[in-house]
Amino acid sequence: MLHSPIKHCKNCGVAVVYRIPDDGDTRERAVCPSCSTIHYENPLNVVGTVPYWGDKVLLCKRNIEPRKGKWTLPAGFLELGESTAQGAARETDEEAGAQIELEGLFTIISVARVGQVHLFYRAKLLSDQFAPGTETMEAQLYAEHEIPWDEIAFRTVKETLERYFADRKAGRYQVHDVDLV
Repeated sequence: MLHSPIKHCKNCGVAVVYRIPDDGDTRERAVCPSCSTIHYENPLNVVGTVPYWGDKVLLCKRNIEPRKGKWTLPAGFLELGESTAQGAARETDEEAGAQIELEGLFTIISVARVGQVHLFYRAKLLSDQFAPGTETMEAQLYAEHEIPWDEIAFRTVKETLERYFADRKAGRYQVHDVDLV
């Protein structure tokens, strides 16, 4: 189980204690002994797209750690004040410089061991021209048989790509809810 070490109350600055709150909660939380604020720690959301052009998908070669030099779908952390769809579109622009038409939510992947939820949308590319940002070495279109499967950066990306190509072959896309352990 992940446990982020909150040390001080965000409201008053007093050192917190970890205990089960007196409000009926059943989980240990960071509680301020001075102002009684309960600090909840929640998973981070990673949002991205499966950008496609015909029978190919767009992959980005990472220029940052973790897994620098490996291939991924354009994705990153959701920012405060944006919807998951807005975040996915922003990340696709930032990482690949790709113009897209966002389609439906495609995968929801819970990665509880690292405290993350990954959400990928299908996205139709409006052009086959890309302008990768600083986080990306290169952006390239791949047909399924061309994908460097052994060089995929993250399991969530591999799971999403496998489901995308399976749905494409079946001629019907669905939303996939996956728990990775």
